[in-house]
Amino acid sequence: MLHPQARALLDLIEQSGMPPTHTLSPVEARRLYVERRRFTQPDAPALPEVRELAADGPAGAIPLRLYRPVDGDPALPVLVYYHGGGWVIGDLDTHDVLCRELALGAGCAVVSVDYRMGPEHRFPAAVDDCIAVTRWVRNHAAALGVDGTRIAVGGDSAGGNLAAVVALAARDAGDLPIAYQLLIYPATDQRRIAPSHTTNAQGYLLTADSMRYYHDHYIDDPKHDLDWRASPLLAESLAGLPPALVLVAGYDPLRDEGVQYAQRMTQSGCRATLVSFERMIHGFLPMGRAIDEANEAVAMCADALRRGLRA
Repeated sequence: MLHPQARALLDLIEQSGMPPTHTLSPVEARRLYVERRRFTQPDAPALPEVRELAADGPAGAIPLRLYRPVDGDPALPVLVYYHGGGWVIGDLDTHDVLCRELALGAGCAVVSVDYRMGPEHRFPAAVDDCIAVTRWVRNHAAALGVDGTRIAVGGDSAGGNLAAVVALAARDAGDLPIAYQLLIYPATDQRRIAPSHTTNAQGYLLTADSMRYYHDHYIDDPKHDLDWRASPLLAESLAGLPPALVLVAGYDPLRDEGVQYAQRMTQSGCRATLVSFERMIHGFLPMGRAIDEANEAVAMCADALRRGLRA
C-alpha cells in the first residue's frame, strides 16, 4: 500500500494543476524541476566547504560542486554523484541538499556533476562526461583534499544509470579503481520491458509517458537501447564490479530493473545489497520535507557509503 505521505503529495500535485513533464519543453521542465524542490526538500544543512569547480571534459569544461563536511586538510574518501532527471532535467541545485546530507552523513567529500543532457547533447554525451569527471577527480585528488584510492560513484534514477555505467567502464579500463556504488532507483534497461513499467505506469509521479519523453530526448537511435552504456543491465558480464547498495521504490516503473541489476550483480559474484522502500514512489529520496521515510532512506545511503568507503 502506498505510504500516506506519498499519497498526500501525489494528491497535492494533481490538485495544483502542475502540468505533466511530458507535456513541457525541456527548458520548461527544467525550470519546474528547480522550482518544485522548494516544496519537498528539507533546508540545506551548512557545510564547512562548498566550492564550485570545473573539470576538463570531452567537449569543454564540466561544472562541478565540491562538498567537504570537515575543516582542515584530511584526505577524505569521495563520492562522485550524478544527479537524476531522465538525462534531460536536473542540475547541481536540484540535488544540492541531498549531496550535503550524504557528505555529512557519510563523512566523505562529494563531487556533484553537471553533465551534458539531451536533447541538446544526446547519448553518450552524459556517459562521456561522467567518466571524464571521475577520472579527473582521481587525478586531482590531492588538490581536492580527497583520497583517490577511495572513490565511490552514485546517483539517482538517470544518475544511478550513469553511476552503474561508470563502474562498468572503470572495471573494463582497469586503471580507475572504484570502491563502492550507490544506485538509487537506477534506470538499467532502456527497453523499458520489466513488469513494473506496466504495473506502475500511471499515477505515481514517474509515468510511462514521462519515461518515453526522457528516453526519446536522450536516445536518438533504437540500437542504442542495447548498448550497455545506455542499458547497463545488458552488459555481457557484471563480474568484477565494486560492491553496491541498490535502492528501489515499490511504486516506481523502474523498480524491477533495479531488482534485476542487483540480482545479476550477486549472481556474478559481486556484493550487492538490495533495499526496497515498498510504499514509496520514484524520486522520493530528496523529499524529506514532505515524506518522513525519505530521511530514513538518506541516512541508510549515507551509512552504506561510510562503510563502503572505509579504508
